[in-house]
Amino acid sequence: MKNVFRVAAVLILMFFGAMIYHWIGMPFSKENNIQPDSVIITEQLKNVSKLVVNEAKLSQIYNYKDQKSYLMNLFTFDKKAMVLVSADVQVMYDLSKLEYQIDEVNKTVKITSIPKEEIKIFPDVKVYNIEDSTFNSFKGDDYNKISEKVKAEFLKKIENSNIQTNAQNRLISELAKFLVVTNSLGWTLKYQDQIINNQTDFSIPIQG
Repeated sequence: MKNVFRVAAVLILMFFGAMIYHWIGMPFSKENNIQPDSVIITEQLKNVSKLVVNEAKLSQIYNYKDQKSYLMNLFTFDKKAMVLVSADVQVMYDLSKLEYQIDEVNKTVKITSIPKEEIKIFPDVKVYNIEDSTFNSFKGDDYNKISEKVKAEFLKKIENSNIQTNAQNRLISELAKFLVVTNSLGWTLKYQDQIINNQTDFSIPIQG
């Protein structure tokens, strides 16, 4: 009987020992798994390292004209057409190219370079009312010239529109996520040498 009591006592002690380890030991093991601030910030930077795209659609009508002259301008032959262009425009920021430095000692994240925007234009060109002649007829090269002219005109149009502004606002919205993380951890966020205190501070000129 004594052996039975001894075995039972050992089992009870083992049970209580396991319970004490569970109640007391587990919090310490969780404490050891807490990630350093710099790791959390690095993970957040990776999560935002994506392509920020703003899309728009533009359309315009152009009058295309070309003239060829022969025999000291005695004879001229014109060709012209009405050109209807609709284009898909994309303004993109590739944040995988974002450059930054993490200073653990001073608890500072410094964004050193933000990629400049990339503008892509995908024109759909339709030509109507073609007027040409045997001595100055429409060829494949004319369509290439029209396409290049359209892209140049649309770039000017984009600069005078709110497409780039909208794209930059989306970029700033993504960058502001860094500010939320750094503030919550008690770190300082900088762009170049300027401290970023709020989202509007990102409106300073972006230098790629």
